[in-house]
Amino acid sequence: MKYKPIDTAIPTLGEAKVESPIRAAPMFDRTGQPVEKKFVSDGDRVLVYDTLDYLEQLRPGDKPLNFELAGPRAKIYFDPYKLHCAIATCGGLCPGTNDVIRAIVMELYHLYRVRHIYGVRYGFQGFIPRYGHDLMEFNPQKVVDIHSFGGTILSSSRGHQDIGEIVDALDRLNIHLLFLIGGDGTLKAADLICEEVARRGLRIGVVVVPKTIDNDILFVSRSFGFDTAVEMATQAIRAAHTEAAGAPNGIGLVKLMGRHSGFIAANAALALREVNFVLIPESDFDIEGDYGLLDRLEARLKARGHAVILAAEGAGQKYFCAENLICDPSGNVKPGDIGVLLADKIKEYFQNRRMEVTLKYIDPSYIIRSVPANYSDSIYCGFLGQNAVHAGMAGKTAMLVSRWHGHYVHVPIKAAVGKRKEVELDAPLWRSVLESTGQPPLKNP
Repeated sequence: MKYKPIDTAIPTLGEAKVESPIRAAPMFDRTGQPVEKKFVSDGDRVLVYDTLDYLEQLRPGDKPLNFELAGPRAKIYFDPYKLHCAIATCGGLCPGTNDVIRAIVMELYHLYRVRHIYGVRYGFQGFIPRYGHDLMEFNPQKVVDIHSFGGTILSSSRGHQDIGEIVDALDRLNIHLLFLIGGDGTLKAADLICEEVARRGLRIGVVVVPKTIDNDILFVSRSFGFDTAVEMATQAIRAAHTEAAGAPNGIGLVKLMGRHSGFIAANAALALREVNFVLIPESDFDIEGDYGLLDRLEARLKARGHAVILAAEGAGQKYFCAENLICDPSGNVKPGDIGVLLADKIKEYFQNRRMEVTLKYIDPSYIIRSVPANYSDSIYCGFLGQNAVHAGMAGKTAMLVSRWHGHYVHVPIKAAVGKRKEVELDAPLWRSVLESTGQPPLKNP
């Protein structure tokens, strides 16, 4: 396997010279003795590739690729009492967004004693004067219970906004540390904001907490909200299985999120092993033909009397004409509705064979993405938000916070932007799905 080299250096706004207020916060052990605070240094690293195969490919004298370890620094860049911070959420809804906002505010306020914290409403629109969105002032009282609600207290939006106007707003509002919560589109915008900030010679830090329910951002082992999405998806699968088993030749069809990557569908199928067919964007399949999905579905019904099909929204896009697809306000191509297409094809196929089936189609996407985070995601969001604050206060910029090989790390935006993580077909996850479902190849020769 060839490993692609990447630049893992994290840009900084300047030398960190301010003593961290963390050192002044007393801690005592069980005997009453003071506890010496431990800080992370920029020399603490985590391997990007931790396989023996990769290490054996290194030539003598080569240093293995590594990410900067996240965590509190002994010296910080900003004077907390003078610092103005802003938080914005962009893109679609995702469980846990409010948890991240809460963690950032609490960490800034209580640990670093920052008192000027603002929420930018409706994503990047909130920076543009013509939209007329007011800023929201944050303190612990404003965010104390927001984690119990889905969505985002700041609301969100999609669509391109002028980068120059965004930087104008940051400069005008005296914002020197910006936290963005969003996916690939947000990473692209953050990258451009950092370039414009550097071009103007401004001292503004930009730290991203990656948000994608599809779990498809490169160098992010698991994005927040993903565990909740899988948990909620299993409820839809359970309902589909109950409906399918409750009727002669019953078919339960569930469509889940996953425009380009099938992680939710694959993991949900393993979490509730009542699925017979899993369709994901990474794995090509045929609907018709002697070895296509419909033929295999008929064989399954004749053998067992019911079946459950799980489809990621980006699966089977070869059946849609690209010219007829539309884009969302951010310019992303909306996939054709594979769920509706499959439902229509299944009905037509069995009508032609005069075989009576009962089909139930379930699309829980909007329910899944709008619920509060489960306990696992909520804990994870807290760590992401806290480590984003540690990085920002230390003067780090143009970076995102990630969990990688069990550690929280700093990843340069440029290493992840515009790239996508996908389900590897010859890796344990997908192989386990095929073994669990007994799904045969759905391809004609």
